[in-house]
Amino acid sequence: MSYWALNLVFLAVVAATGIAAAIVAVVGRAPDALRRLAAPVGITAAVLLALTAVFDNVMISVGLVGYDPKLISGAFVGIAPLEDFAYAIAAVVLLPSVWTLLGADRKEPS
Repeated sequence: MSYWALNLVFLAVVAATGIAAAIVAVVGRAPDALRRLAAPVGITAAVLLALTAVFDNVMISVGLVGYDPKLISGAFVGIAPLEDFAYAIAAVVLLPSVWTLLGADRKEPS
């Protein structure tokens, strides 16, 4: 199984959770939740992807992790395979989605 195939399994779960959270936010609890989350999620994504690029390259260069060349796509950011970045993206989508689904944006009655 390639790294992209493995990522697909996790990203499918993350996408389903993200879609569910978007529906819950828009339909039910806080219609402005998506707009309020956009900037923080975007900034978090940029920072996390930059940190992933730096630290994955360091870990690979010192030999902490290695990849079977037959299982990667061949696309790299430095020496880190592009597949490595799927986990950072998954975290950026999954955490705010779970937060929303657990009721963080629920309006309390006044």
